[in-house]
Amino acid sequence: MKDREEVDWMPDACREGIRLERLDRGLVAASTPEGVFLSWRLLRREATGYSDRGLTGADFHLYRDGRRIATVRDSTNYLDRDGGSESVYEVRAVVGGREADRSREAKPWAGPYCELPLKKPEGGATPAGEAYTYSANDMSVGDADGDGQYEFFVKWDPSNSKDVSHSGYTGPVYVDCYRLDGTLLYRIDLGPNIRAGAHYTQFLVYDFDGDGKAELMMKTAPGTRTIRYDAEGRPVSEASITMLPEDTASGYGHRDDYRMSAADYREHVVNLFMSWHEHEEVKAGRWPSSLEECFGIARRFGYPLDREDAERLADFFLDEYAPSRSERNRLREFEGFVLKGPEYLTVFAGETGEELETIRYKPGRHDDGLMWGDYSWNRIEPGNRADRFLAGVAYLDGRKPYAIFARGYYTRAAVVAYEWDGKRLREHWDADSGWVPMDNPFGDTLRRRDGTSETHGSLAGQGAHSLSVADVDGDGCHEIVYGAATIDHDGAMLYSSRAEMPAESAAPGTVAKLGHGDALHVADIDPDRPGLEIFMVHESGVWGPYGYTLRDAATGEVLFGGFAREDVGRGMVGQVDPRYRGLQVWSSEDIYSRETGGLLTAKGERIDGKAPGTNMSIKWAADMTTQIVSGSFDDDVVIEDWRRGRLLTAAGARSNNGTKGNPCLVADVFGDWREELLVRNADSTAIRIYLSTKVTDRKLYTLMHDPQYRVGVAWQNVVYNQPCYTSFYFASDIDWSKVPLQAEEGNRR
Repeated sequence: MKDREEVDWMPDACREGIRLERLDRGLVAASTPEGVFLSWRLLRREATGYSDRGLTGADFHLYRDGRRIATVRDSTNYLDRDGGSESVYEVRAVVGGREADRSREAKPWAGPYCELPLKKPEGGATPAGEAYTYSANDMSVGDADGDGQYEFFVKWDPSNSKDVSHSGYTGPVYVDCYRLDGTLLYRIDLGPNIRAGAHYTQFLVYDFDGDGKAELMMKTAPGTRTIRYDAEGRPVSEASITMLPEDTASGYGHRDDYRMSAADYREHVVNLFMSWHEHEEVKAGRWPSSLEECFGIARRFGYPLDREDAERLADFFLDEYAPSRSERNRLREFEGFVLKGPEYLTVFAGETGEELETIRYKPGRHDDGLMWGDYSWNRIEPGNRADRFLAGVAYLDGRKPYAIFARGYYTRAAVVAYEWDGKRLREHWDADSGWVPMDNPFGDTLRRRDGTSETHGSLAGQGAHSLSVADVDGDGCHEIVYGAATIDHDGAMLYSSRAEMPAESAAPGTVAKLGHGDALHVADIDPDRPGLEIFMVHESGVWGPYGYTLRDAATGEVLFGGFAREDVGRGMVGQVDPRYRGLQVWSSEDIYSRETGGLLTAKGERIDGKAPGTNMSIKWAADMTTQIVSGSFDDDVVIEDWRRGRLLTAAGARSNNGTKGNPCLVADVFGDWREELLVRNADSTAIRIYLSTKVTDRKLYTLMHDPQYRVGVAWQNVVYNQPCYTSFYFASDIDWSKVPLQAEEGNRR
């Protein structure tokens, strides 16, 4: 065994101790054709050094039916060839030759997965008479009761869940909390005023105040309530969230339903037009004083508009102007959106679902999307860019976790960080780009412009359909990687990436933002460079400098990339071919330059013209390579290895979100350092938790004790689900000397 040497990049704050959750041994057993496979956790505080095959520190005694059957030193898993379905196991850590603790007992699963029974909500019907049913969707985990074991949080989506750009009513969204045995502790009904869809409900499960019990935070509204259940699964109580006093005084109530019908929307447009002369941008002279000028027609009416004239202009807008911009602009059918009413952020106790505090969601929607640019492009989409939400968890001071909630990324982007002390949410900082200026809200491309904020204007238009959290500059504190821009731990702009437009683009030689994209990955992709890298795909097409980029995470500098004429929809990273050092990168689309497309090395060199899938990755194999989770709609979920083929077929299991094909969760929820696959069965009556049962001789602490990975699990459910990554290089050729070791504050208490 070697003594660990100090490494320069290990942050001082981390040496003092980041506050992470206290976990138990996480012992699980699974029956296999060769015997009983067992897997358990090494805790980060137990790792004190490294060898050429892994970390050293605690060893383990393994017991079957009260008798010691093995001493395990080189890993945290074991195949008991003499075990059976009735065997009972426990594992005990050995430190300095003495047993230091003992795990809970574990009995073997019948196969490679266990099932978490679910209480499926009943379906219903929308105001338009459309029937809907429910299926389990995104998940998260947290130790809600402080016993060292995870509880499981399940979001239920109705079958009429919508993309934020699609019109139509949806059923309500529910979030449940279960113990592993299927005990339903409570259900949060978000009510009619939170629309169902991937962009609306980002829920954070984390121990924010350090009391050993996780909280649950998410956006709420009037009508949100918690329903508690007894041990037999019967509802025993319910309680609505506390509305703000000023809202109650204004007449808002929990019985309100703000979902718009088509008639409501027409009335909304009429009222907007009647008050056009009072709009802040019109009064400031930044927008045309008449709607006719906005629409490019001769002026016919005097201002302020009376109701009759406003109705005439509204009908012109709905029936002539909007359809002339795009045949998809069927605003007479616009319904189901929530464009008014209070918006809240609520903290719930993770164990009971009790409301702990409710505050105003910041920033508010302000309007129906007019200032956000929802009417400016050919596709007119009220309530679209205005209702793009992101969330995350970050150790902004290098010690305790903060909650991050955001709104907007196509134009204005606003990010707020909160501290939870067990009693109150306190705003830590906010980073707001300000509005992106428009000359005409009904006809403006909004390309490449900054917001009005002098300090954060460059954040506008750079966000992705997710975010990432990592210490990109090595100061011991997490930054927020907001797509193609990064916010420093103190809320200041660290950088906003731009590049020169190539000859094939629409504006050669100009410098433009990298812009929005659908997929974002932050990891140590190239181990031969200091620090982390960011791989991102972009959808600007000919109006952007790149279709995909690999960037230096500390500076935002583009290391390499490829131009694309169209939107590059998805991308992924991972070591799928261990013959090449570093993680490989690839995108889902046929990009413009065929020489640089396909599967690329960490240096940008082409390995293969083809590439693996892009829906979700998983750390499943014994050799620390990366595998891909595939299967969408009614296909079985499968795990594929790029070189070895299929490793698992989860027959009867289903993914989520249509073509996105996301599992409910991929995370190291128990057992050794490998990730588990959490997917729903076909009728959503249970969650299956699949375990990798191939013995590995690599010894690493649980990934949940790496801060970057752990917060990644918390934000994995955000919008277009993305994998989470460790803060250190994770691959078959891992350098064990660079895996950070230190005792977490939470485990020392």
